[in-house]
Formats: sequence, C-alpha cells, structure tokens
Amino acid sequence: VQLVESGGGLVHPGGSLRLSCAASGFTFSTYHMNWYRQAPGKERELVALITTAGGSTNYADSVKGRFTISRDNAKNTAYLQMNSLKPEDTAVYYCNARLGIYDYWGQGTQVTVSS
Repeated sequence: VQLVESGGGLVHPGGSLRLSCAASGFTFSTYHMNWYRQAPGKERELVALITTAGGSTNYADSVKGRFTISRDNAKNTAYLQMNSLKPEDTAVYYCNARLGIYDYWGQGTQVTVSS
C-alpha cells in the first residue's frame, strides 16, 4: 500500500497550488479520501474529505470556498486544489485513505505560503 503526495512548494499569499495523491496497493475507489495538515507546534487537522464516488465532500471552516477536493478513480488519484492561499495555510499536507479499520497515510508534502 502506498500513498504518494506531490505538488507542494513555496507560494506567495493569494497564490494557488494543486496537491496530488497517487494511490497503489489497494482498491482506491472503495476508500474515502481525506487531506490533513499539520503546522509546526499544532495538532494534525482534517482539511477536506471526499467519499468513494466523489458524491460528497466536506471542508474545514478555515478553507471553505478556497480549497476543493476531488478524485479520479480511474487514475487512483486524489487532489486538493488550493486557491487564495494564506500564510496560515503553511503546513505539511497529508493524504489519507480510510475504510473501516483500514487507514493509510502518505509521507506528506510541505506547503509554505510566504511573501
């Protein structure tokens, strides 16, 4: 089982990034997908989630209207489009796949928002 995040980096406030999470080793389409983030000195928090077929999404209040989660089950990939980025969005972003007791994590990708 592997989840590999990509797309992080350094961006100016107001900029955009698109994170990708490539999955392998399990039946991707049957898992709910989540994006979490963890800033220095803070607990890991749920940013966004999407159900198996993408029919339902939910977002943390802090990112509503700015971030969009999506998935492509044919490509075994989940995405997080991040717009209007703020310095407080700076964190390591983690991809998570969950189905009952099965819970898989990626290694994380750093997002830094700074002028």
